[in-house]
Formats: sequence, structure tokens, C-alpha cells
Amino acid sequence: MSIDQRLAEIGITLPQPAAPVASYVPAVEQGGLLHISGQISFAEDGSLIKGRLGEDVDLDRGIAAARRCGIMLLAQMKAALGSLDRVDRVVKLGVFVNSTPDFTDQPKVANGASELMQEVFGESGRHARSAVGVTVLPLGVAVEVDAIVAVKG
Repeated sequence: MSIDQRLAEIGITLPQPAAPVASYVPAVEQGGLLHISGQISFAEDGSLIKGRLGEDVDLDRGIAAARRCGIMLLAQMKAALGSLDRVDRVVKLGVFVNSTPDFTDQPKVANGASELMQEVFGESGRHARSAVGVTVLPLGVAVEVDAIVAVKG
């Protein structure tokens, strides 16, 4: 089964890849790895998922925001590679969570993106990861996720 078929099976339609909001490119392929710039939390309707975990965003919404970042990562992968079937393995995710100093569930929030990668790519979606709490993210979003992906051929 192709990855596009897998996405259809689990009910995911990829959005248009987000354009950069500053001076960088969305993805760089080098040495068999695709490095994807941080993708911020967009809702299905294209609006930003904003706020701070531990303040005005609850854990479930944070997990959903991380999943939406993961979906945008998939869109960027497809745009850069032409096909998600070129993904050999998700190597690492870096997850940044806009959170209060007393919020300590960043790893649970990050699971929204991590579990998506495993759902889409199976064992090849299992990856190393960082989950970090930060005091602010671009445009006031709740979550940002970047990735490193090994590429076939």
C-alpha cells in the first residue's frame, strides 16, 4: 500500500504546504536526509492554533495541535520529495510547546506528532525526539514541530 493510500485509509487529506514566514526554505535535502523547517499549528480550516499550554490551551488541544503540525510536516515532505513513498524513515522530531513554567507535559503534547508518524509510516515512523517547553512561539502558536527524515534513493 502506498503512503497516499494509507493517508486516505486513515482519513487524512494533506493541506497545501505552508509558505515560509521569514527568510528560510521549508525543506533541504542533503546527504540522504530531508531537513524540514519547523511547522506551526494550523487548524483544519487554516486558522492558527494559538495559546499557551498550562494557561489557555488544555492538554488535549495541545496534542491535537502537535498532530496538525505533523500533518503539515507530511505536506512539506510530499512537496519536497514528490512522493511520501520516498520516505525511508522518520529520524527525529523536534517539538516546541508554548507553555507556562509549571507545565511539564511537553512529552504528552509531542505524542500528537509522534503517534501520527507511526500511524502513517508504521515502524519506519518511530523516531528519536526532543520535546521542549518554550515561553513563546512564532505568531503566538501553541506548538511547532521540525523533522529530519531519511530519504530513499
